[in-house]
Amino acid sequence: MSGACSTLCLIIITIFLPPLGVFLIAGCGIDFWINVLFTCLGYFPGHIHAFYLEYVFYERRNRDPLTRASQRPAPGVYSDRVQNGGLHQAPAGQTYGTI
Repeated sequence: MSGACSTLCLIIITIFLPPLGVFLIAGCGIDFWINVLFTCLGYFPGHIHAFYLEYVFYERRNRDPLTRASQRPAPGVYSDRVQNGGLHQAPAGQTYGTI
C-alpha cells in the first residue's frame, strides 16, 4: 500500500511542479535539466516529459530482475536510475541515450 501512496504523491507533485517530480525519481542530472527547459518553454511539454520518465521508472521497477537485465534502454531517458527502475547499477556494457 505504501508503494501506491508514494506513486500517488509523486503524481500530485508532478502536476504542480514537473521538475520536482523528475528530481525525485532521477536526481539532479540531465533529465532534470531537460525537464526544467521544457517547463520554461511551455508548461505542457514539461508535464509530458515528467510523466514519461515516471512511466519508464515504474514500469521497469515492476519488471522481473532477469527481464530487467536484458531490456533495451528507453529512448530519451539519460538517467541510470530511471532506466533501471531505481536500481543503482546498470547491467554490464549497457549505455544510454543516443549512440
